Amino acid sequence: MGRCQIERYEPGNIIGAVEPRPRLNLRQRLKRIFFGAIATIVAAAVLSFGLDYVVFRVRAAMKWSPYGSVTVNHYYAVAQKSGKTQFIFDPPQALTCVHALFPHAGYLPCWYLSRHPEQRTDI
Repeated sequence: MGRCQIERYEPGNIIGAVEPRPRLNLRQRLKRIFFGAIATIVAAAVLSFGLDYVVFRVRAAMKWSPYGSVTVNHYYAVAQKSGKTQFIFDPPQALTCVHALFPHAGYLPCWYLSRHPEQRTDI
């Protein structure tokens, strides 16, 4: 009785032959998944920042209030030689912020400043 013969790939034979992929071991598969996930996260971050920047620039060009203001309390924490800390408080002041997810034009986002109304500087 005859056996079925399977054609093997030969570099000169181009009629419907596809070279089979070598099987990847677990380490190579996990490495591929890890780098794919990292690439996806980086691409999502770049895309979200770029889209946020475009929206900010359009709001600034159309004068649709891209900037806001948040009152912030600022204080200095001065470490003394005795190991104690002296606090020096400044009066509250309004800081300019941007209505965006990320910082733009040198200003912090309003959502961040409203959640962190006290700013400390260690000296």
